[in-house]
Amino acid sequence: MTLLPPQRAALFDRASLVPKLACVAGEPSGDLLAAPVLSALKQIPDTSNLEVYGIGGPRMQAEGLRSDWSMETLSVRGYVEAIKQLPAILKLRKELITNLLGEGRPDIYLGVDAPDFNLGVELALRKAGIPTLHFVSPSIWAWRAGRISKIKQAVDRMLCIFPFETEIYERAGMSATYVGHPLASEIPLEPNPASAKQRIKEILRLPAHALDGIIVSVLPGSRGSEIELIAPIFFNTMSELAKRMQGQSLHFVIPVATPRLREPLEMLLKNTLEQNPNLDIHLIDGEADAVLEAADVVLIASGTATLQAALWKKPMVISYKVPWLTAQIMKRQGYLPYVGLPNILCGEFVVPELLQDDATPSKLAEALLLWLKNANKVDQLKTRFAELHETLRRPTGLLVAQAVMQTITAGKKRISS
Repeated sequence: MTLLPPQRAALFDRASLVPKLACVAGEPSGDLLAAPVLSALKQIPDTSNLEVYGIGGPRMQAEGLRSDWSMETLSVRGYVEAIKQLPAILKLRKELITNLLGEGRPDIYLGVDAPDFNLGVELALRKAGIPTLHFVSPSIWAWRAGRISKIKQAVDRMLCIFPFETEIYERAGMSATYVGHPLASEIPLEPNPASAKQRIKEILRLPAHALDGIIVSVLPGSRGSEIELIAPIFFNTMSELAKRMQGQSLHFVIPVATPRLREPLEMLLKNTLEQNPNLDIHLIDGEADAVLEAADVVLIASGTATLQAALWKKPMVISYKVPWLTAQIMKRQGYLPYVGLPNILCGEFVVPELLQDDATPSKLAEALLLWLKNANKVDQLKTRFAELHETLRRPTGLLVAQAVMQTITAGKKRISS
């Protein structure tokens, strides 16, 4: 009788047991991206007993993920912010790797975005013989292109959400598949602003004629650091825009991305209304899609939400502010002249970006006004975004789910042969 190596024997003993998927998303955008994958996995035959565990947010957990660690630890952005959180992040990663190489050993690991965290995990697991997939390519086409060598060592197969990315990996000798962007399938091709406005009114229990007039949707980000740095500027921008549009019915709606952000946003709202009591500003828990769909114009922090706004075909002003040192590091490692996903995907500045020192209430208000005054320009933008929507529209969740199950099946065949 031929004896199997201990590692292979352990896998073989499990081959007929419950298949296991370890999945890690590091922030709310990753939670949003991964949830449709977990939903699609439940639709594939013979996966009803799949065990899914790791790190994820409420959307993933609603689809069956057992989140063994809090996602909040990983939800940081920028070098300076990450350094502050580094001890906790490294501790979590060490615990995760130890678990996944021991009693929690999975049949496959799916890292969702969060490359600085996930690539280190994937590298350790792949060296131990665990197949690794990574969903959402790091932005090597925008900055830090040298990361591709580490990616090649850590990842068996890259699952790309943008069509131009696969060629980059194929040139490097890596397996890569374009799966589209899940948001493009979830968001309808034709928005219905009236329906979205009604939904917001019902949730907030507003009277029938509330929100009549111009709706400005304001999305200051989903991280504490973003609320600290950019949200005060956004609130001052609301005041400035209201001054410039006196006599017009103007309403601001802000989706609160996570419960922990409500308190700082309520404090900013309170301070703003003390100075400008006539402002009509509403905070709503979650509901970013409804808030974007209802909007006439959007003021938004750079990030995945800008793509949501583009798919809802909305004119927007993108802004961002990070600590000075973070900005200097990013500037030196960047390759593209823009940071917003709509501009990156369209290959030009189709919407304005006002970053760092340019992120002033006066400039932001002026940029918003330009959209509100130029209907023809808005129509042209909607046409451009409709074309982008069609390009990104694929059965993303199903394609990623199929890649996961193909890898699990291939692994079991290798073990049993």
